[in-house]
Amino acid sequence: MSGSPAVSRQEFDAIFAAVRTWGRWAPADRGAWNRVTPDHVRRATALVRSGTAVPLGRPWDTRTSPDNDRPALHHMTDLGDVEAPEPATYKDFIAADFHGKAVSHLDALAHVAYGGRLYDGRPAREVIDASGARFGSVATLGPLVTKGVLLDLPAVLGVDWLEPGQPVHARDVAAAERALGVTVDDGCAVLLRSGRFRRRRELGPWDVGAASAGLHVDAVPLLAERAIALLGGDGDSDLRPSPVEGVHSPVHVLAVAAMGVPLLDNLDLEALSAACAAAGRHEFMIVVSPLDVPGGTGSPVNPVAIL
Repeated sequence: MSGSPAVSRQEFDAIFAAVRTWGRWAPADRGAWNRVTPDHVRRATALVRSGTAVPLGRPWDTRTSPDNDRPALHHMTDLGDVEAPEPATYKDFIAADFHGKAVSHLDALAHVAYGGRLYDGRPAREVIDASGARFGSVATLGPLVTKGVLLDLPAVLGVDWLEPGQPVHARDVAAAERALGVTVDDGCAVLLRSGRFRRRRELGPWDVGAASAGLHVDAVPLLAERAIALLGGDGDSDLRPSPVEGVHSPVHVLAVAAMGVPLLDNLDLEALSAACAAAGRHEFMIVVSPLDVPGGTGSPVNPVAIL
């Protein structure tokens, strides 16, 4: 897995054109989630055997750190002392600038434009303004229930974690499938574990925007060929530093803007890794239910894997 060959903009644009699915679905702003049919949901439910439910979202992180420069907010608005007696109530307020490296969240199709265009070729400036997005909003997605596949790269390699900046190539994805006995196929959700949060707990936080393990762009055509519906990981799926000059998040561009595949960022996959190892399988049902935010480019989310 060593080495991260540079990719020219010309090569990158050729990959973009090859994996693009513009004009394929209606409604277009659900993108690859249109792939998931009732048959896919029934297939996913057949993967539930023990009934073990594993949450994948991180705790709400209100502390500043090298990987959390915009901490989430949480404060109390009612401590039970301004209400009439019985019952006393306690209320709180939460908020987050969630598109970052700390909050577990889903990126909708309005989140990423390339060359000024969102998925399906929609000009971003025509459909997004200060009031929000009129195309590709998270509100159009709804919930997703489908087969999930955990590509547990540290488990395959016999290491605790991938080092920051370590690329995952197409050949590594194929090798992980063979080693773990899984198949990435149509309509599924692919989750890539790099071991980020184990490393963070043992060595402390670092600037994952500057250096993080993730997919090299040469892995994306394989995922496109397999017709996935969702991509996620314990990072943001992108290798950093980027191997593509002038494109800081090339996997975001290819997945969201070209393929119409929403992304799950900053999942904590440590408990799922342990549960999959105990069960002896790395396929499961996954339930993703983003907030219904009209005009929103994504939302915080706590997906659940059920084995």
